[in-house]
Amino acid sequence: MLNRLRPDEERYARRMARIARWDRPIEGRGQRLRAWANMLLVDHGIFRLAYLNAHKVTPRLWRAAQPAPGQIAWFASQGVKTIVNLRGGREHGSWPLQREACERHGIALVDFVLRSRGAPERETILGAEDFFATLKEPALVHCKSGADRAGFFSALYLLIHEKRPLDEAMRQLSLRYGHFRFAKTGILDAFFDAYRSEGEAKGIAFLDWVRDIYDPQRLESSFRPGFFSSLLADRLIRRE
Repeated sequence: MLNRLRPDEERYARRMARIARWDRPIEGRGQRLRAWANMLLVDHGIFRLAYLNAHKVTPRLWRAAQPAPGQIAWFASQGVKTIVNLRGGREHGSWPLQREACERHGIALVDFVLRSRGAPERETILGAEDFFATLKEPALVHCKSGADRAGFFSALYLLIHEKRPLDEAMRQLSLRYGHFRFAKTGILDAFFDAYRSEGEAKGIAFLDWVRDIYDPQRLESSFRPGFFSSLLADRLIRRE
């Protein structure tokens, strides 16, 4: 009798199958059509064609949702030299289409993987300073919807690279961009709130606080998302 996979093993196997399907160059018209169909319908790209949630953070940095090839061409015309992908796994047709468009327009495509529903990882935050210092600008950073991870990256960029005040940086996590503070994604706000009370209030620099004081497990155990906000973000809007 064959052993059945546990639910978490099944989810992992499905994810690996999606990555195996899409993390390769597009070959032929059929694959291209399937990639477009997946991007538009499965990855909800049809909504992003109407509204990309694109905004300028500084003259050297844009933030947005996952761009389609035509939108990448527009950013290329604005002088964008690098696209930063925050999404991680290449699980949708959006990925090979984006990679192909970046190659076509001479744009570097790099990863800086972030989570939107878990405590930020210490090593990722500590590595951000070097990442920003070597980022070829102007740059565009994107997640799926341009609301949560793109906002968190932009806040880190302002706080670490631009040396802007915490309050200014945290405005990148705002309902204006579709970010819900009281949903599960509010753990990103809670991260900065923890720095405000444990670090900034005591004169401790942000990266010093991350290295010496920040406790991801404590943050996750103390954070309580709102039920209805999470329902809206996760079930209705289907945020990633």
